[in-house]
Amino acid sequence: MDLRYSAAIAAELGIKEEQAKQTGLLIDEGCTVPFIARYRKEATGSLDEVAVLAIRDRFSQMEELDKRRSAILKSLSERDLLTEELNKAVNSAPNMTSLEDIYLPYRPKRRTRATVAMEKGLEELALLLMKAASGNIDPFDPLEEAVPFVDPDKGVSDTAEALSGARDIVAERISEDRRSRMVLRTSFARIGRLSSRVVRGKEEKGSKYRDYFDLEEPARSAPSHRILAMFRGEKEGFLAVSARPPSELVIRELEKIFIKAANGAAEEVRAAIADGYDRLAAPSMETELKNALKLKADREAIRVFSGNAREVLMSPPLGSSAVMAVDPGIRTGCKVVILDAQGQLLMDDVIYPFSGNKAAEEAGRKIIDILGRFPVDAVAVGNGTAGRETEAFLGELRLPGDPPVIMVNESGASIYSASKAAREEFPDRDVTVRGAVSIGRRLQDPLSELVKIDPKSIGVGQYQHDV
Repeated sequence: MDLRYSAAIAAELGIKEEQAKQTGLLIDEGCTVPFIARYRKEATGSLDEVAVLAIRDRFSQMEELDKRRSAILKSLSERDLLTEELNKAVNSAPNMTSLEDIYLPYRPKRRTRATVAMEKGLEELALLLMKAASGNIDPFDPLEEAVPFVDPDKGVSDTAEALSGARDIVAERISEDRRSRMVLRTSFARIGRLSSRVVRGKEEKGSKYRDYFDLEEPARSAPSHRILAMFRGEKEGFLAVSARPPSELVIRELEKIFIKAANGAAEEVRAAIADGYDRLAAPSMETELKNALKLKADREAIRVFSGNAREVLMSPPLGSSAVMAVDPGIRTGCKVVILDAQGQLLMDDVIYPFSGNKAAEEAGRKIIDILGRFPVDAVAVGNGTAGRETEAFLGELRLPGDPPVIMVNESGASIYSASKAAREEFPDRDVTVRGAVSIGRRLQDPLSELVKIDPKSIGVGQYQHDV
């Protein structure tokens, strides 16, 4: 890890340079963020885990920036494109976005309309148009100026083709210009509109995204959950999502940079700006804005999920208490298990309280009989399908010992029930019994039980599977 970055990181994060340096050294030694925050306070000046994580990330980002900077300088040098001014600009780029903007006009390109036009010898005409449009040279008639560039052998049959090729070159130059990129990026971030439309013919299959079939709002203020929903719908092929500002406003700002005169050349450049924006600049900027929106929404989803997961995992345990657990079901019945105070399975059975009056009476008698034989301190009921109905059914019974009936979040219980750990513990039990056991243990000790499943399956967020 290059400790030269310590001063910059310290200034950015508002800490002392020595704190950033010592934290960098510890990270370089292989120490983890929790270890540094907890056991190396004397070295870091008591930085918490958030600050240590930020320092680690900024060191990594700066190293990546320098690697990319070196690669760009090497590429430019090998192609004899590295001027003193360009070298200074590359070395002073403060971030990856600025660095890529500087390199964009010099990046090796695939064949484009502009490169084809340059092969036809039309670059000089393009530069003349730009100079005249900016008022740097005397005005001229573009058609007359294009006559010397007509060359059928090169594929330029007339002046119209010459001007068309020159406009292609102008369009690419302007779309790659650093001033243009700054205006574009600012406009997309400030006045960009995030919109979604249903893909034609997908109305029925994509009905769960009905709220997004015709939606538009400012991108900068769009809520994270709507951003993620739109992108999920787009990924699944039901929605077409756009993130662009009104084109006429952006084109007007670009014209202010490159058009300072009123002449025929200015009209050619004006047409090139509109074409370059629609064909080249807008698609790349839209991708950049979408990526920024997705990153922001991902971070918010992670923040919400981590907070909710913490609440669930740290829920107070019931403690060493015997529990009856019920995994509700209608057609397949409710799975009933008895767990002792240590969470060990003592017995299991099935009742059918929703299969008619006779079955309900039998289910009630069975529950009372089980509790007569296995006294418990509480009854846990899964909150899935038929959960409330099962809670109401049990509430109507006179349960021996009068244990409280408690609803328990059963998200992920089915995943655990089919896991290797569950199969090893209960090789002779059905997955439904294993699920009921998990529900009961979640009441006894939520943390010990929930750590057995993937956090994404705990069911405390909407979009954790997308991030």
